[in-house]
Amino acid sequence: MEPLTKLTGVAAPLIRANIDTDAIIPSREMKGVSKTGLADGLFAGWRYASVGGREPNPDFVLNDPAYAGVRFLLGGENFGCGSSREHAAWALAEYGFRGVLAPSFNPIFFNNCIRNGIAPVTVSAATIAALAAEVSADPQGRPLTLDMDALTITAPSGLTAPFPLAPEAQEMLRQGLDEIDLTLTAREAINAFREADKTRRPWIYA
Repeated sequence: MEPLTKLTGVAAPLIRANIDTDAIIPSREMKGVSKTGLADGLFAGWRYASVGGREPNPDFVLNDPAYAGVRFLLGGENFGCGSSREHAAWALAEYGFRGVLAPSFNPIFFNNCIRNGIAPVTVSAATIAALAAEVSADPQGRPLTLDMDALTITAPSGLTAPFPLAPEAQEMLRQGLDEIDLTLTAREAINAFREADKTRRPWIYA
């Protein structure tokens, strides 16, 4: 995965409570288990004028040219609820999202985001509303900045909101690692333990 340290980009508001994984990527859009080929089906139920069609719905935010090159999504409470399908995070990542901001997340979706290089940014509903009001006036001219070292999201006005994230998750995003990669950063300690354990319990390695 591409490391995520500091990123400035366009943010699109989709502030609805309980956006579930079926809304993010409908089951009909999942033709396999590959991580690729899903961006076209992202938010298909809202993004297109008809079910199964590809005529854009002009009223959907991601179809507005003002949000071209979007990198951040502003969502509502309980974002990513519903089934545990990792396809939801895959579709968001392939479309180009590197951060989702919401007052709360489904825990499984939250972790799937981290595994796929997307920062799940938990900030208050009031902060989401303030950011949405600011960026909507000029999406291209008023991008947000995500700082993974400081764990902050900042608007051009100077509005800065801190957000919580476990150190392991922060490091995974900063270095572009998955859980296995993160574990292997301690390879020397793991090997040292194994060698010491061979002395203590040689029968395990016989």
